[in-house]
Amino acid sequence: MKEKRNGRVDIWLVAILLLSVFLNFYNIGNAGSNVYYTAAAKSMTANWKAFFFASLDPEGFITVDKPPVALWFQALSVAILGVSDWSVLLPEAIAGVLSTWIIYFIVKPIFGRGAALWSSLIFACTPIFVAVTRTNNIDSILIFTLLAATWALMKSIHKQKISWLLVSFALVGVGFNMKMLQAYMVLPAFYLFYFLASKAIWKKRIKHLSVATAILVAISVSYAAIADSIPKDKRPYIGSSQTNSVFELAFGYNGVGRLTGEAGPGGNHQFNRNVPNTNSQTNAQNEKQGNRPSGIPPQGVPNMNSSSTQGGKDSSDVSPRGMPNMNPEQMGKKFGPNGGQDPGRMGGIGGETGDPGLLRLFNKQMAGQISWLLPFVLFSMIGLIVSIRKQRAFTLPHQFTVFWLAWLIPMMVFFSIAGFFHRYYLSMMAPAIAVLVAIGSVILWEFYKEKKDWSQWLLPFAFLATFIFEAYVLFQHRSSVNIVWILCIALLGFAIFAFMVAFRHKEKASYYTKIAGMIGFLIMPFYWSTTPVLYGGNSVIPYAGPDLKPSGQHGDRMMGRGMEGEADSSLIEYLEKNYSGEKYLAATFRANTAAQIMLKTDKAVMAMGGFLGSDPVLTPEKLEQMVKKGEVKYFLISGFGGGGETNNELVQWIQQNCKEVPQEEWQNSQSSDEQQPFGMDRAEKLYKYEG
Repeated sequence: MKEKRNGRVDIWLVAILLLSVFLNFYNIGNAGSNVYYTAAAKSMTANWKAFFFASLDPEGFITVDKPPVALWFQALSVAILGVSDWSVLLPEAIAGVLSTWIIYFIVKPIFGRGAALWSSLIFACTPIFVAVTRTNNIDSILIFTLLAATWALMKSIHKQKISWLLVSFALVGVGFNMKMLQAYMVLPAFYLFYFLASKAIWKKRIKHLSVATAILVAISVSYAAIADSIPKDKRPYIGSSQTNSVFELAFGYNGVGRLTGEAGPGGNHQFNRNVPNTNSQTNAQNEKQGNRPSGIPPQGVPNMNSSSTQGGKDSSDVSPRGMPNMNPEQMGKKFGPNGGQDPGRMGGIGGETGDPGLLRLFNKQMAGQISWLLPFVLFSMIGLIVSIRKQRAFTLPHQFTVFWLAWLIPMMVFFSIAGFFHRYYLSMMAPAIAVLVAIGSVILWEFYKEKKDWSQWLLPFAFLATFIFEAYVLFQHRSSVNIVWILCIALLGFAIFAFMVAFRHKEKASYYTKIAGMIGFLIMPFYWSTTPVLYGGNSVIPYAGPDLKPSGQHGDRMMGRGMEGEADSSLIEYLEKNYSGEKYLAATFRANTAAQIMLKTDKAVMAMGGFLGSDPVLTPEKLEQMVKKGEVKYFLISGFGGGGETNNELVQWIQQNCKEVPQEEWQNSQSSDEQQPFGMDRAEKLYKYEG
């Protein structure tokens, strides 16, 4: 990882990598983790079946909602180091540093050492990339894989060898087996660049790309084909699919569902399904009258079916659809260390990304995560067009720039119109923005030095526009950013612009002004990047920004730590005390509830409804068979329980055939006060099958 220059170590590259190490590694042992993936990584170390399928539980009842490849690295880390936040975050942190390193070697052969160093530095300081790298969400490993594919693609052009092209597309196929169609977002850039940059005749280029596509498809579908070909009773249920199929998961929940919003809040897979009343007497009366239970919440559980949001708009006074009322007074101060932002902006529940539209990437929720330098990217694109016209040639540096534009623009379009995604998905844009800013500064600097026509003004105005936009982003966060910073960034932009104009005929002075400008517009992105390091982040739905700073309010951090916290120790003690050799210690509907318990015990817990609690895994008849065979006898039902008609029927079966365990036997009053989120006292009910 040491780049040598004339026999010497490149100190600047080492410094950038050390910065990346600090941002990605510092205190990650206390950063928390997404229990959903942590429990899966632990389970995957139990046996090869769980390892291959990325099973949530060691018995292989249901998988997580992603293919297994990225999680294999976390499982291997757990096998070596044991189960901890540190062990599951380690592969992601390593991938973050390696991504910073490999960008240097992608850019240097075409644009030189300076642009390569700036690319790595800008990438390392991208807020949302730092935030996601400090969690065990698997985007960091995916991005490194795609950057490795990019490096191989560039090698195929430098060496003019098809073998490197095949390696490149094969790595994208591996990426598909990490996060499915998200890996394919870079393919337009890959196809376009090879077709433009290859020296082979156009027929051979098409042939080469066809062979590469065949390898891409073969590797992409390899896991799905193997998994779906195995009899369904011999493998885990494919989590978050509706038909127990990896292919359906790829193109449904993890594909079209993201674009249309069906995979998110308000979609067919979320909490807006009816939850039946858990009061057995009421159910019995309904059945006698010929009525099915319809959306009445369990006794003591807040209404889960209220649709309070309108158009997915941000509001701190209303609850997102399918969630209980979450006004701060009801929640109290007992959840989530430190504060955050108002509940209306909590990650993944409605206000996380704002409304779809042309300016979505520039709204308050998104701009601070990824968009700081987009104005400079725009000027870089203008510079590319001007350079092509001036040179009257379409050179490899031009083609290289087009590659990164083809990487970035489709993602910008998707994230502007998609119905559902989390902010940390924006980290996919980080490599393209970093490289385009770095190489754009090279192109615009050449125009500035020439002093021939209007193009000499592109660089000064690029700086001015970027600083003004950064001041606007800070203004959006004026409730958590001192107005002095807003003024300083704006004034710095005008100062850089003025000096660039004044020093037009003094190359050395203008060069140092350019360096000062690039350092200057990294100040705020760097600060944003340090917020998860300094204040702690959201381990489930990561983001960066001053809202993470403790303020006594409730927000994203509460969401990450409150809903994904530790299981009730009294419950686990009761279950283990009364365990008599069943296959599953207990059964829940939602995977996160099962995961919390499994992280505190070595026994399997059955997540009957998968991640969202609504997967149609079981029928009442199948559940009855399992119970009678002695595979499970305890059922934990909460306010976030099942969803969908099938799981409503499971709840009814449990109510009718099992006996409720008095709460005082498995949950002391102190744990009840501490563990129940959102003021849902006595929301959880434990049932026991007694035969």
